[in-house]
Amino acid sequence: MADSQQISTGAKTGAHADLAVNMLHSPKERAVEYALGFCALVSVLTTLGIAAVLLVESLHFFAEVSIVEFLTETRWTPQFIDKHFGIWPLLSGTLLVTVIAALVALPIGLMSAIFIAEYAPERVRKVLKPGLELLAGIPTVVYGYFALTFVTPLLQTFVPGLNIYNALSAGIVVGVMIIPMVSSLSEDAIRAVPRSLAEGAYALGATRIEVVLRVMVPGAVSGIVASFILALSRAIGETMIVTLAAGAMPNLTANPAESVQTMTAFIVNVSLGDTPQGTVEFYSLFAVGLVLFLMTLSMNFLANLIIRRYRERY
Repeated sequence: MADSQQISTGAKTGAHADLAVNMLHSPKERAVEYALGFCALVSVLTTLGIAAVLLVESLHFFAEVSIVEFLTETRWTPQFIDKHFGIWPLLSGTLLVTVIAALVALPIGLMSAIFIAEYAPERVRKVLKPGLELLAGIPTVVYGYFALTFVTPLLQTFVPGLNIYNALSAGIVVGVMIIPMVSSLSEDAIRAVPRSLAEGAYALGATRIEVVLRVMVPGAVSGIVASFILALSRAIGETMIVTLAAGAMPNLTANPAESVQTMTAFIVNVSLGDTPQGTVEFYSLFAVGLVLFLMTLSMNFLANLIIRRYRERY
């Protein structure tokens, strides 16, 4: 009797397997598979196409400007009579704004995520999380004018000698803009940690703050770090806020009260149409774009390495 039941079960399993194989090889399933594969391929080809355009056009720039000068010169004046093509003023301006944005967004975003995930009642969470995510839907040009017309005058009352166009207000507003990215992704990572770990810690006598800091956050560290790097990549690539609020002076400085120019702001200025195509000034925007692309690509690779290294599997 047992043998007959085993034979019947095996026959049913084999039938189900054959049915699954037939469905996978049906014309409809193949069409869906090919359509999904094509969509994935389009994204990869788009990235490769962007990289190829930046590389090919940058070769025209480096044919006239030495790469040694590009990487070692400390002045950036491509549109002046006395031309200099040192990337460091643009790079320092970009990093200065990004560091200020990180100081604003990372702690506030992480603490917001911890509160929403572990402390807020469900009805408060339903209101607070969508409210935070509304910040991500505000156009960046609105953020730029907000920084220029409100944040900068406010800061001038506390910071003497603050220029109208400065890295401080631009960095603060960029940080406010990326808070939802940090808080939302970090909150999702914290809530993905099994509750059984927290309950076990409570059973051992741990307090709520101990459970959060020693169990939940370490368990979600890969997702939290990924949200940090993704937000910083977004800050590096921000355009309108820094164009309107940080200024257009490529200064090699670490003083946030001074006007700076970021790489994205320079690309905007060159792309306005005043620079003739085919000139070294025109090709310089592709060289700057290539540096920006390599920076964000490196950060994405770093995020993947960190996620693989510290990912917790439950």
